[in-house]
Amino acid sequence: MRFGMFLPQGWRMDLVGIDPAQHWGVMAGLANRLDEQPEWESVWVYDHFHTVPRASEHATHEAWSVMAALAASTSRVRLGQMCTCMSYRNPAYLAKVAATIDVISEGRVEMGIGGGWYEHEWRAYGYGFPSAGERLGRLREGVQIFRDMWTTGSATLDGEHYQVDGALCAPRPLQGTTYPGSARNGIPTWICGGGERKTLRIAAEFADYTNFDGTPDVFAHKSEVLKRHCDDVGRDFGDITRSADYNVVIGENDAEVKDRLAWARDHYLKAGMSEEVADKQYEALASGPAVGTPDQIVEALQGLRDAGLDYAITYFLEAAYDTSGIAMFEDRVIPELS
Repeated sequence: MRFGMFLPQGWRMDLVGIDPAQHWGVMAGLANRLDEQPEWESVWVYDHFHTVPRASEHATHEAWSVMAALAASTSRVRLGQMCTCMSYRNPAYLAKVAATIDVISEGRVEMGIGGGWYEHEWRAYGYGFPSAGERLGRLREGVQIFRDMWTTGSATLDGEHYQVDGALCAPRPLQGTTYPGSARNGIPTWICGGGERKTLRIAAEFADYTNFDGTPDVFAHKSEVLKRHCDDVGRDFGDITRSADYNVVIGENDAEVKDRLAWARDHYLKAGMSEEVADKQYEALASGPAVGTPDQIVEALQGLRDAGLDYAITYFLEAAYDTSGIAMFEDRVIPELS
């Protein structure tokens, strides 16, 4: 199993209480830590503009700006977003941005892409909020534009949602050119989301990686749906790496796990959430497969690995304030699974 980690970026209230002048230092410091630890394959950011579970005045740093900075300040670890919203940027422009960052990083970009869902954010930025069908139609056309620009150097498409006419991508990404065959799409493409009729169909056609719900029963079901779509389009199901995201709350024993969860609830309250909202966030955090002692987390992830999970993207709420949980995960979990 391979491992990546989300950086604290503000979106999940995970930089609250830290002076904004120190935010980049915190993110860069954690990224450099992971860059020096070979057990971590990748670092990740979210593509959002407003905090969750509600929009607030707390910071949320823009994903592709952070990607460019990470490209210049790290040297080994791979760099991804989970996931970019297709409709937030013109896809030809986004393909160009990603290609440039791939060059800066010397071939380390991962493109996580999806249809988008955060309605408040969409409307606040003037994007409207089109139907799910339209959002996924844009996703499919945009991914086609990505692939053409990255693999041939240009794209022309007279689509329902996007029209490009000889959009050039020079230089092309290093991946797929300097490193032939490294990804079928040039930059590795992660189709994110578990929609069974459209999203997983797009994944069967274009994805190098998928990312959907990582709870055992749902992961198994979505994997079966993806396989059926692969059979329909003539794609080898085994060519697609399946991933999922996991909130990690790790402790030496049950009491330490409870203490970390209690810290999380208190942190949510300090961030300005009501007790009701903080309790819901706490309950969601506590219920995940990667919550428990090292042995319990290893057992849960081993079961998921047996079901076909190849890549776990982890999230530590406390990462900007306390790295002891990350260290325990590095020492006691990853070696048992990688």
